[in-house]
Amino acid sequence: MTRIEWRVPEPQLPAGTHPALADAARAAAAAFGAARARYDRAALAEKVQMGADGTPTMRLDILVDTAVAEVVNRHRVNLISEEIGVIDNGSALTLVVDPVDGTANAAAGVPLSAFAGVVAVDGRATEALTCWYDTGRCWHAVAGEPVPYRTSGRRELDGAAVSLLRPHGDDHAAWWRVAKRAARVRILSTSCLEAALVAEGSTDAFADAGSDTHRIMDLAAALVMLPAAGGAVLDVQGRPFEIDHDLSRRWSGVVAATAELAEELAGTLRDAQHSKEAP
Repeated sequence: MTRIEWRVPEPQLPAGTHPALADAARAAAAAFGAARARYDRAALAEKVQMGADGTPTMRLDILVDTAVAEVVNRHRVNLISEEIGVIDNGSALTLVVDPVDGTANAAAGVPLSAFAGVVAVDGRATEALTCWYDTGRCWHAVAGEPVPYRTSGRRELDGAAVSLLRPHGDDHAAWWRVAKRAARVRILSTSCLEAALVAEGSTDAFADAGSDTHRIMDLAAALVMLPAAGGAVLDVQGRPFEIDHDLSRRWSGVVAATAELAEELAGTLRDAQHSKEAP
């Protein structure tokens, strides 16, 4: 099998990033690059254990997650991660981390994957960082503070550019209802990076059409970034997003340029689920 040889750049971390979050991103990028230099594609994608979230863990995932866990223990903060799960160091501060968002892309050599992490204080998300592995580009946000990017401001689904998770069976009718109204549909297979693209106005919205695929670490960074950039994050069924230790919880997240677009997109998906409309 082909080994992936290209270099993984250092994350372009903004000044003022929380030290634990910054060190976690650096460690993740270094481990990500080392794994791709050492293993071929088949080995990177091999499922080597069951993750704490109840889904199989690829070798690439656990190598990067282990590097993040070492940083967390060094800083004596807590961790919630989809692979290792929960590390409790008795701190009021927790890093909520998706070490490799888009693992299947990364293992295959598709340059669309990211590190995403949030600083949560007593369960409240206060700071977010998403770093695109293959470019080093980062999006950073602190709750209540301005950010240097802005959503597109789009308010209507008709004619919008929308990214979607692939259909997962029972959500195919909802998926097609959105696809038929959008001007452009993309499937990038990296939720955290797609949310960052909504935050900066490169696309109008991103959604899971109703498969309840998202874990809290898939959406935590968006919960800080999108409000700061003028956008909104909702669950299709209206369930609140909560940071806790229960990694079995799932959401169908909608990330949109405005609250109006988020509501319309979520409503369209709900209506299609209820009607079971054929594509």
